[in-house]
Amino acid sequence: MIVKDVTNYLESIAPLQLQESYDNAGLIIGDDSQQLKGVLVCLDVDEKVINEAIDTNSNLIIAHHPIIFNGVKKINPTNYIGKLIYKAIKKDICVYAIHTNIDNVLNGVNGKIADLIGLVDRSIMQPKKNLMKLTVFTPNDYAESVKNVVFKAGGGSIGNYSNCSFSSFGMGTFKANKLAKPFIGSADKEESQEEVKLEIVLPAFLKNKIITAMIKAHPYEEVAYDLIPLENNSNFGAGIVGSLKKPVNEKEFLKEIKKIFRVNSLRYTKLLNKPIKRVAICGGSGSFLLENAINLGADIFITSDFKYHQFFDADGKIIIADLGHYESEQYTIELIADLLMKNFTNFAIRLTSVNTNPINYL
Repeated sequence: MIVKDVTNYLESIAPLQLQESYDNAGLIIGDDSQQLKGVLVCLDVDEKVINEAIDTNSNLIIAHHPIIFNGVKKINPTNYIGKLIYKAIKKDICVYAIHTNIDNVLNGVNGKIADLIGLVDRSIMQPKKNLMKLTVFTPNDYAESVKNVVFKAGGGSIGNYSNCSFSSFGMGTFKANKLAKPFIGSADKEESQEEVKLEIVLPAFLKNKIITAMIKAHPYEEVAYDLIPLENNSNFGAGIVGSLKKPVNEKEFLKEIKKIFRVNSLRYTKLLNKPIKRVAICGGSGSFLLENAINLGADIFITSDFKYHQFFDADGKIIIADLGHYESEQYTIELIADLLMKNFTNFAIRLTSVNTNPINYL
């Protein structure tokens, strides 16, 4: 097994196309064609994590945060990032980041947090508008096979439903020239054919894969199809909002959050003196989602990295609970490791023993 087998699997769950424009997810260091010895999963990559990978014979580090965000001008042991890159390359260690792409899937970072809190009836807080509609015309006898190929390639999913499509029937006409090799009929003669018009929704980042698979399964030499961008929201995006199974007292809920996330201190805004039922969450820096949380009727928004003046924006409409960045994302390590352990059993998968939180508290 090679490194790419693992990274391809992760990208099937959290496609790189879902990462934000500022991000740098994917293989950052190393050759993904090398044989895989072991995997070390972490939140951040620092020198202790590199040493841990060396000591445990793990030649693939999977981190949530990219080791490189911005351009690197020098790679040598004289600066922090250069030292890490230099050491990883010398030791043939691959470094892979799965960052905002796994933030933007329903069962990703925020899904893990929702599991820990016990949220039900979940939905994306800020869905991405990256849907398209494929319309393709096929002979009646090929409609099912073409449709199923599109489904298998990732089309036809809407919310909690899969294999979604719409079919209508009509008559298609064409006239082939002498260079053509028509599926039915002959050259220089106008033909007609009963056809099915298939309409199937698909995520934009899968369009090339789906169109390639569809054309391969289609019997026509020239396939007639349309791709139309949609304004509908997709199943991907930032943050999650959901509900507790029963309302909970505000202070009791905050105490439970401290316990779940193992924090000694929690920054929060003024309590609203009403039970908490609806909860918004975003692992990492989530202040940009505050308005979404309020508009979605959340009683509390759990995230991190709020600035002082941003706390005023709660304005008595919601409770902001700021856990801290590392603290809110710490269970991402378990999430990634669990995904790998369920699908790979022929190499060692280790969770880092290094606490890479750069912030200390007294």
